Amino acid sequence: MSSAAIRRPLPILLIEDEPSVTAFLRAALERQGYAVAQANSGAEGMERLQSGTFGGVISDVRMPGAVNGAEIYAWIQANRPALKSRLILISGDTANSETQALMANSGAPCIEKPFRVQQLISVAEKTFGKP
Repeated sequence: MSSAAIRRPLPILLIEDEPSVTAFLRAALERQGYAVAQANSGAEGMERLQSGTFGGVISDVRMPGAVNGAEIYAWIQANRPALKSRLILISGDTANSETQALMANSGAPCIEKPFRVQQLISVAEKTFGKP
């Protein structure tokens, strides 16, 4: 088989501003066989989305700065509609009315922090397929 015939799966873009959560998510996903690209802020995530191609996106909803999970979702919906069904939202603030509205309107699965590895993997496999 030639090297051109070997297709690598597209990475999952992980957009999360908390380093400890990023490390946890990345380790859990990579252990399952997913390729992961990371962005440490909503703005960096937006830049990566605009310039790269990804098999899916996991984004924190509430992040400091001008770009949060709602803006990420809106951009995906407008510019990469195929990714809309391949988006997972994560949040530690699901009681917030803006977060609740995003979760209700997006149709994307939302995982509430803190969560267990198995919960993450289960939602990832349903959303992205098995690696």
